Amino acid sequence: MKKILFIFSVMACLLNAGGLFNEYKTNIISINGNQAVIENSKDIVVGSSGIVVHKFDDKTSSIIAAVDVINKTGDKATLRLRTYSMLKQTALPIPGIAPKVGDKVILNYLYNRALIVAPNYKIYDEVTKHFKNITWIHPDIMGAYLAMHFRPNPDKKVFQKICKENVASLIFFALSNEAVFVDCNNFKIVKKLKGSQIKTAELPFYTRIKGIETSWLNFSSSKMDSYSNYYKRLINK
Repeated sequence: MKKILFIFSVMACLLNAGGLFNEYKTNIISINGNQAVIENSKDIVVGSSGIVVHKFDDKTSSIIAAVDVINKTGDKATLRLRTYSMLKQTALPIPGIAPKVGDKVILNYLYNRALIVAPNYKIYDEVTKHFKNITWIHPDIMGAYLAMHFRPNPDKKVFQKICKENVASLIFFALSNEAVFVDCNNFKIVKKLKGSQIKTAELPFYTRIKGIETSWLNFSSSKMDSYSNYYKRLINK
C-alpha cells in the first residue's frame, strides 16, 4: 500500500476504498418529544446528521425535518429532531408537518460533498486525491466568501453558511498530528484520523484568494493567531 504523507492511517485507506461515509436509510420506530428512535447500524456515527422524509402519496414526498445522532445503544439509535434549513426557499411554503412513526430517515446526508481546510497546497492536494469518493468544494470559493465579508477568521456560523450555499454537510480539517471530519450542520466530529506535524501553514487556510482583510466596521473581523490552534479551539468549543 502506498504510504501517504499526511494521513498515514491504514484504516483511512480501507475506508476510502468503499466510501468513507455510507448513506443509511431506515424508518422511525418511535418518537418522544424532539427525539426519535431508529434501528442501529454500523453506518451510524454519533454526531452525524441527516433528514426526515415524509411521503404524502405514491408520487409526492418532502424533507420535513433534520436529525442529529445523539446516542447508540444495542440495536437502537436515538436522534434529535430539528428544523431543516439546508435548502430553505422563502418563495415556497414550509410543509408544517411533524415527523411521525414510519417516516424515512436518511443519515450521512450530503456527506459526499465537503469543504476542506488545509494549511498548504501540498496537504490539500494529498487529501483531495486520497478521498476520491468525496466532491470537494474548492477552497477558493471559501476564500472569496471570506474576502467579500472581511472574515480572515472564519467561525462556525461562517462555515455553516458556506456549507449551506454549496450544499455540503462535511468539513475536513487538516491539523497538526491529526485530521478530522466535522459535520457542518452541528459541528460534531464524526471521524478522526492520524496526521503528521504541520511545518508551514497559510492563514486562514490554503486558498489562491490572497489578501483577506479585516474591517473595523465588523466586530467579528480579526486576524487568526495560528492555524492549528485556532481550528482546534473552534472545533472543540
